[in-house]
Parts: sequence; C-alpha cells; structure tokens
Amino acid sequence: MTVRWGIAGPGRIAATVAAEFAFVPDAELVAVGSRSADRAQVFAERFGVPQAYGSYAELFGSDVDAIYLATPHGQHTELALSAIEAGKALLVEKSFTTTVADTEAVIAAARRRGVFCMEAMWTRFLPAVAHLRELVASGALGEVRSVYGDLLAFREFDPSDRLFNPALGGGAVLDLGVYVISFAQQFLGTPELVHAVGGVFPNGVEGEAGILLGWPDGRYSTQAIGFTAPGPGRQVVAGTKGWVEVKPRFHRAEELSVHLLGEPPQELSFPKRGAGYSYEFAHVGECLAAGLTESPVMPLDDTLAVQQVMAEVLSQLGR
Repeated sequence: MTVRWGIAGPGRIAATVAAEFAFVPDAELVAVGSRSADRAQVFAERFGVPQAYGSYAELFGSDVDAIYLATPHGQHTELALSAIEAGKALLVEKSFTTTVADTEAVIAAARRRGVFCMEAMWTRFLPAVAHLRELVASGALGEVRSVYGDLLAFREFDPSDRLFNPALGGGAVLDLGVYVISFAQQFLGTPELVHAVGGVFPNGVEGEAGILLGWPDGRYSTQAIGFTAPGPGRQVVAGTKGWVEVKPRFHRAEELSVHLLGEPPQELSFPKRGAGYSYEFAHVGECLAAGLTESPVMPLDDTLAVQQVMAEVLSQLGR
C-alpha cells in the first residue's frame, strides 16, 4: 500500500523531512497544512507538494492516510487529538508533548480510536542503532549494565528563538534530553531513580543538565545535555561481555565500535539514506500495512516513560 502523507507545520524540521520522502518506499507526500495559507503554499511549491491548506482542520479532513506533526512541542496535544479524532495515523515529532498529562491524553485517545500513533524518535530506526539492538538481543554484550553519554550542542542564548521559549516547550530537556533518555530507556527499561543538576538561562529555561538514572539492581545511566557548551554527542552501551560505542553524533549514528571480551575490536559502518529520517517513515508504512496501531520499536509506553522521566528532571531543575 502507498501511504499518503500530510505534514502539519511547515517549519525547519518539516523542510528537512520533506526531502526524505524520495527515500521512503510506498509513501507519497501529498499535502501540507499551516495556520498560514501563505506559509503552506510556499512550502508546497518548494517541495512539490500537491495540496496546501491554510488550516490544520482542512489538512486533517483531507484524504491523507497519515500526518507528520512537525509543529513546536507546545502545539502537539491539541493538534494530535484533532488528527486522531479525524482517524489519521500519526507520527508526532519529539518531544511528544510538554507534559505527562498531555502525553497520557494523546495515548488514550489513539488507543480508544484505534488509530496508529508513534513518537518520531528517528534515532531508533537508523541501521546502526537497529544493529546495536540486535547485538544486545543476541546476548553478545551479556547483560547491559550501563548506558552513558551526552548530547551537548552549543547555542547562543536568544529568548526569541523557539529553543529558549518556555511557552513553546523550549529548553535543553525537551529538545536534547528526550534523545539521551530515550536511548538509555530502550536498553535498560524505565528507571526508578532520577537525579538531575543543571543551570538555567535568564528567562528560567534550563540550559544544561547532568542526569543520573538508576535501577534497583545497580544498573545506571549517566547523561549530559546542554546548549551552553559543545560536546562529542556519543553513547556507550556497556554489558557484562563487552561494550559498544555509538560514535558521534549518536542521534544520527552511522558508526559503531564493538569491543567484546577476548575478541579484537570491530569498527562497523552503516551509511544512511539521505539525512536518515526516511527509516521511521518506512517503519510507519510497515506498521500500517500490518494493521498495527503501535510500533514495536517505539511503543507508546516507552514514550510515556520517557516523558515521565523528563518531567522529573524538569521538576528537579525548578521548571
């Protein structure tokens, strides 16, 4: 089946993703919607999208099969609920929402309506990360005991930019923390201990954080995020039989360094198609073809667990 996609929100990430449809099998980008008819039309002309709508209601009421929700975090809940009510399959850009309650509401609505819904955590679908999951599942690393790394990305503080605007879900936790927490969660599960320290910008939005996640049996994850300094952006998954470095930058991974006890290191390369976003769209198509309403790779329970951890981190940072 060919999935007919519509994009809600013609911003920066939507522009990057639109070009990726050339790499997605059995998928077609056929519509874009915005609160601004002019913005929608400019986007449609730029990327050769047949239909441009000046309201999200019109987009959700059109004949698309699936919606990619690319608006800022703060708008996700209202629009996701509207798309679900219209019966559209939904891929929601991360972070899924800005609060646990909103995430719970969207998940409940999707399950009640029987509509496919998934967070757009594209890193989980990259070939390198998929191979890492296979290594872990095979037992090659033994029992995974820790996951540690960072996602540091220096940005000049600009309170007018969405990244630093609290009303739009700005701040390091929702923009960077979602990556590192989700990465650790897929290998260790949901932590019972969350401890965070960090600093804030003059407008109160967090600019950096060190995060410790813990489990009762001693497993742990340490993560660093921030806009205040640059960093490598790598991850290490360490088990009782070896460890794997996901080389920088891990969230767009293409290279793994595998170190198993008693064996020579392996340097593995997994070049990705385009910018790498096509894999998650292809996965959604596979799920829809199989009649699934949730992804086995990025299930909604994982999204909720990560949202709960981020909420605790934000609370400890005074947000």
